[in-house]
Amino acid sequence: MGYVANTVLQCSTSKINEMKTYYKNNLQSKLPPGSVFTAKVPGCTITAYRSGKVLFQGGSGQEEAGRWGSTETAPAKSGKPKTNPKLPANIADMSILGSDEVGTGDFFGPITVVAAYVKKEQIALLKELGVRDSKNLTDDKIIAIAKDLLSVVPYSLLICHNEKYNDLQEKGMSQGKIKALLHNRAILNLLKKIEPEKPEAILIDQFAEENTYYKYLAGQKEIHRENVLFSTKGESIHLSVAAASILARYAFVKEMDKLSAAAGFQIPKGAGKQVDVAAAKIIRQSGADELKKITKWHFANSDKAQKLARH
Repeated sequence: MGYVANTVLQCSTSKINEMKTYYKNNLQSKLPPGSVFTAKVPGCTITAYRSGKVLFQGGSGQEEAGRWGSTETAPAKSGKPKTNPKLPANIADMSILGSDEVGTGDFFGPITVVAAYVKKEQIALLKELGVRDSKNLTDDKIIAIAKDLLSVVPYSLLICHNEKYNDLQEKGMSQGKIKALLHNRAILNLLKKIEPEKPEAILIDQFAEENTYYKYLAGQKEIHRENVLFSTKGESIHLSVAAASILARYAFVKEMDKLSAAAGFQIPKGAGKQVDVAAAKIIRQSGADELKKITKWHFANSDKAQKLARH
């Protein structure tokens, strides 16, 4: 564990302002030279600079940065980042099995992980369908594209509901390990589904260093290691990751719709102030135990919601 990565995003002024609002309860009074704000959340310090660079430092830095977009990982002191440099030059034109996840930064709603297999012959069709990074698509657009994708690409979807997630968390499992287990299982499921065909490679949208990913999987009966590549910005590298992202987002949106229907009002995404207000409303309606079943309970939102509910 000697290597600690910093994660860096290049952001617009409006995105930095959005971040500042999001982290308003975690802002620090002491600011480094040239910075717009510094915020501290569990496991991570976020510093935004006037240059547009936003630095995420700490053990959960990469996960925290993942809320805001594609990341580049830089070493904290010296040496090279441990991202996988071995991506083939023509990877965008290959038959690839890609995997991605949604919901890790959302207080409400499950984590959804999808592995999707896109053959090179399908790439033009997927472009025609509008497949690209799901972060740049509205929910309505995602639903429309996903409905087309469902009949076009083989995929495997796993949903980790929050009751299970909280149980694993309480047993000491990190979110990174939960994600690794889900990605590995989704990939194995899809490889079985497409047998005897084999992808030219597997591309995981990187949420942890390769070594860390396999450490998370230690002790599992089945671990897929053959031709596995890791990269941040996976959606921009191959459409299989973009397709996986869209299908994972579609599944997440459907689960959020179910929660909203059960609650009788629109449940917001993310982990901002509007989420605290909605969570407090659920506590008043049904109690904290009911809220726990549908949220990632270790998030700071649970304490904030309970305080709001008492007022």
